[in-house]
Amino acid sequence: MDLQIYEIKKMDLRDGIVIDGFPSVGLVSSIVANYIIDRLNLEQIAIVDSVYFPALALIRNGVPHSPVRIYGGKIKENLKIAVFVSEFQIPSTLLKPLASLMLDWAEEQKIDIVVTPEGLIQEEKKEKVNVYGVASTEYAKKKIPPGVLEFGEGVITGVTGVLLTEGRKRGTDVIALLAEAHPDYPDARAAARIVEILNEMMGEVKIDPQPLYQEAEKIEKNIAQLREQAAKVKKVPKDYIYA
Repeated sequence: MDLQIYEIKKMDLRDGIVIDGFPSVGLVSSIVANYIIDRLNLEQIAIVDSVYFPALALIRNGVPHSPVRIYGGKIKENLKIAVFVSEFQIPSTLLKPLASLMLDWAEEQKIDIVVTPEGLIQEEKKEKVNVYGVASTEYAKKKIPPGVLEFGEGVITGVTGVLLTEGRKRGTDVIALLAEAHPDYPDARAAARIVEILNEMMGEVKIDPQPLYQEAEKIEKNIAQLREQAAKVKKVPKDYIYA
């Protein structure tokens, strides 16, 4: 499969964390990835390209960007982070090659651990979002913070599923964090819970999740209003509806 990583800036990421930001249920991974990039002011260090990617460019401040990018930064002496982000849903034919490419790159960079946030379908709104964890190795399992529930049985699809199985096969340390998320809209509340878990993994560095919770309140309020309006329309007598 024709997939290449083109380095833009050299960065020492040894013993760091890689975060998978490819789109998932409720766009949880995408929200987490972009929020971390923004809050930690990470730099673009590479692009991922393929003839199989959509023919598009993301324009920001007049500058064209590849739809799949890698950002990185040295936050503190003992904390380095790299984040993969994508502007499109990855086709099923590219899931395995892309996950393998990510692990190849992580191994080349001598990364400590790969973290893949994911949404776990939960259609009912809950005040507390549960987060479940799965690890590819015993070492990775020990890195999962207390309070993260064990994902004992089930199926995990997409990039996250491939990262886990490929990580187990290779002996590469991968952690999947699965937050309960609504599948029909961007779930900022689930993303905020993932950020809270990542804070525990990053030690002294803390990312404030409150703006995500505030965004979640806005999204949920708007959806509630739309549903209320839709319910009122359904109650209108047919005599009052004209084609």
